[in-house]
Amino acid sequence: MPTVVPQFLRPRIGKVCVAIIGTTPAEMLEKASAVIKDTPFLEFRLDYLEKPLLALPKIKQFLADNTAVTAIATCRRTANGGKFDGAVAAQLDVLTKAAASGFQIADIEIESAEALKKGDLQKLRETGIALILSYHDFAGTKDLDATFARLQPFEPDFYKIVPTAKTLSDNVTLIRFLERMSDHTNIIGICMGDAGVISRVLGVRAGSAFTFAAASPGEETGPGQIASRTLLDTYRIDQVDTATKVYGVAGNPIRSSLSPIMMNTAFRRETVNAVYLALQATKLPDLLKLVHEIPIQGFSVTMPLKQEIMAHLEKTDPLSAKIGACNTVLRQEGKLYGFNTDVAGITGPLEKRLSLRGAKVLVLGAGGAARAAVFGVRDKGADVFILNRTPETAQKLARQSGSKTIKKEALPKTTFDVIINATPIGMAGQKGAQMLEAKDLNTKLVFDLVYNPLETPLLRLARQQNIPIITGIEMFVQQGARQFEIFTGKPAPEEEMLRVVIHALRQQAESTTEAAPAVKAKKKA
Repeated sequence: MPTVVPQFLRPRIGKVCVAIIGTTPAEMLEKASAVIKDTPFLEFRLDYLEKPLLALPKIKQFLADNTAVTAIATCRRTANGGKFDGAVAAQLDVLTKAAASGFQIADIEIESAEALKKGDLQKLRETGIALILSYHDFAGTKDLDATFARLQPFEPDFYKIVPTAKTLSDNVTLIRFLERMSDHTNIIGICMGDAGVISRVLGVRAGSAFTFAAASPGEETGPGQIASRTLLDTYRIDQVDTATKVYGVAGNPIRSSLSPIMMNTAFRRETVNAVYLALQATKLPDLLKLVHEIPIQGFSVTMPLKQEIMAHLEKTDPLSAKIGACNTVLRQEGKLYGFNTDVAGITGPLEKRLSLRGAKVLVLGAGGAARAAVFGVRDKGADVFILNRTPETAQKLARQSGSKTIKKEALPKTTFDVIINATPIGMAGQKGAQMLEAKDLNTKLVFDLVYNPLETPLLRLARQQNIPIITGIEMFVQQGARQFEIFTGKPAPEEEMLRVVIHALRQQAESTTEAAPAVKAKKKA
């Protein structure tokens, strides 16, 4: 039978449990000490240690010194996605000794529970420790009711059900399951994977007892896990409730997008009860299902969906209709309305520096962002040339916009007032050769719409030739500010949005620089 321990634990359990990893007890305890000021609910991943039993005395002392901490002992076996290569009996021994070391909760996977002899699990429970029985599916999201039925005979104190979101709709499956099981206040439900971010933020609102977070970026114990500071500060998970409106940014890839930190900062600054999520969307029908099911009140659209989304909108602003691409969608009374804020994000920064009337502009690319650039500067009277790796797409956009195409061979002997990169080349995480070389930059100004990293290869090339530049941050914040106003009807806190984006990019640059020597050392070893 379940123990009554969870009733005593309930007031000690927050919405976020931080997973602590480390290869030595000292490393683990250092990380735990840094986290407990903000989040005293911790999971010690004992399976990350070479000899977990030898670490328990030190952890016991730590727990005795920090009585506000509520600790989960997890020693996940390699067969079930962990790092512990011992037998099930050895795993049980670690968890039993963890109970004697001050841990209040033990997490054991269903496969281990089923493999144990009858009565072995009961001995663990007789220590007084509360039991989480967990199920992980690294392949997808299947019948969650059947999963619950499989766990139920063991009558654990907490049921932990963790499928993998292969699609955005898988989050809906999990959330609906949590809502159906609302009578059970002891179910933990999370979707793994990049597409599962939604469940990690909204799962608690739907009925999950709590969610798990990494101690810091790079220390994730499951695919798609979010750092605790991000969950608490950016997504404000403690404040997400049934009245919280949900927004997001949809595209592929979306992992490196800074839209969530920018928009959530703006929501917090303007005291808007809303949360803005990263929506990893590989297929548009999947995104649209999520939008209507959650429901999502509005979303930003990034590559490669800016043109494809047009066919699914009730109505668009004249700019989106003209360009044939939309980057902002508002949902009202179940219908979707489209807007384009990219154009203002491109023409605004340019007009601060030069008159576009009669200016000679080269646009790289022919996708959604390029269409916004081409139509935007053409409307201001610029003479536009388009260079794209697929000439047919460039020719089509040139015909539609009254522009011209140009071949790469012609660039060294052609001068421009502005070169605009509207391709993803140079973006963090993107691979591919640069379109332009130093000899091609015969221009007075270079504008790269890529905002991450701070200095793209194209901008670095321009700086080396003393050509003035416009970074993608200006465009990114400008278009985001207009989106915020469409979503909320409030003026956007542009300065705060700009500040947080620059800060995030600098932090990323610093962490990349710090990581580089370690990678080199590893290769030498």
